[in-house]
Amino acid sequence: MRWRYMDAIALVQRFGTPDLFLTMTCNPLWPEIKEHLLSTDEAQNRPDLISRVFRAKLEELKNDILKRNIFGKVAAFMYTVEFQKRGLPHAHFLIILANEYKLLTPKSYDRIVCAELPDPDKEPYLYSLVVHHMMHGPCGSLNPTISCMKNGCCKFNYPKDFADRTSKGKNSYPIYRRRHTGEAIKIREQFLDNSWVVPYNPFLLGKFSCHMNIEICSDIKVVKYLYKYICKGHDKISFSVYDNDKDTEIDEIKEYQSARWVSPPEAIWRLFGFPISEMTPSAYHLQLHLDGQQYISFKSTESINAILKNPLIRKIMLTEFLVMNQTDDYDIKLKLLYKDFPEYFVWSVTDKTWTRRKQRSVIERVVTCHPTEGERYYLRLLLLNVRGPTSYEDLRTVNGRYYITFREAVEKEDYYILTIVWLTV
Repeated sequence: MRWRYMDAIALVQRFGTPDLFLTMTCNPLWPEIKEHLLSTDEAQNRPDLISRVFRAKLEELKNDILKRNIFGKVAAFMYTVEFQKRGLPHAHFLIILANEYKLLTPKSYDRIVCAELPDPDKEPYLYSLVVHHMMHGPCGSLNPTISCMKNGCCKFNYPKDFADRTSKGKNSYPIYRRRHTGEAIKIREQFLDNSWVVPYNPFLLGKFSCHMNIEICSDIKVVKYLYKYICKGHDKISFSVYDNDKDTEIDEIKEYQSARWVSPPEAIWRLFGFPISEMTPSAYHLQLHLDGQQYISFKSTESINAILKNPLIRKIMLTEFLVMNQTDDYDIKLKLLYKDFPEYFVWSVTDKTWTRRKQRSVIERVVTCHPTEGERYYLRLLLLNVRGPTSYEDLRTVNGRYYITFREAVEKEDYYILTIVWLTV
């Protein structure tokens, strides 16, 4: 999940902050699920059916967003699938729109997000869906024991304040229009009004008939939090059952276990081979290693001599990048940085060579490296700043003078300032 998070941050570096945050939750009452159940059966007994139907709905949602462009042209997006402890899957989407479709004004927010009860006379179907799927709570003084309560307050800040018009929030989600119409609906023995409506998109809610929360997040400054939230990984749980003997000694340290909670729908999801996460455009991971310290793969039956004599083990992304800067006229003319190289060339895993790229855009990311790794970290700094290097020795040469270590080369250049900044970050 950390690897996926770093890929997602590479999206932000290339395309900017996300514009939309969308959450889609599986609805066990979907007709596609109910029509395949026995009269005496329940949806929770068919995890295979839940996973397959949710997967189909997820693909249809992707088509709406990416191909039909219901929000406008999408520059980049990422989603992850998570599973509740009770088993139902849900997906989190972060969507970055193209520059000409950016959401910049409250008027553009209202075209996508609604946070009010619709008119039951004009839109009875949408009204029933909002009442069934998009009403929060009740919580607070109406129900202080509900799970969203923390330190006496709702952690989602419901009920929301009424507002006659949509406005931008301060470094947060917008303040959506929630007019005080006096209309209320009885939900779980309490009357709830517009202040309890979870923001939704009328088209998507009407089409998919499930809990589908959508938020405008273009004004949020803590972008890293959003990506960490959807890349937080799986849930964990540990429990034990004891008798009522009060003299039983419980040693929590000895009984501690690092385990995973895998619900039946998640197990089926993985058995079917459905993806847990997806990102467009994909991230291109560039290898980073010191001279002669690259990772190699080989069969267990091969001898050491055969492995060492194989010329392909010395041909990897970084070494062939340096070779291309010596031999390829097109590359020499471009004089590229290592991180920009995959925009023009593509790596062949079988032939171990770089070839001219013909189609498909990608984003590049040199694998991360901690400053405590020493020379490997300073090598990364040089590769991110030196254009068209031809060898490791060339990277260690500054103003015609050769240095023994990469650190010395960095300190003699302006990259040393970058080192100090990165260390503080």
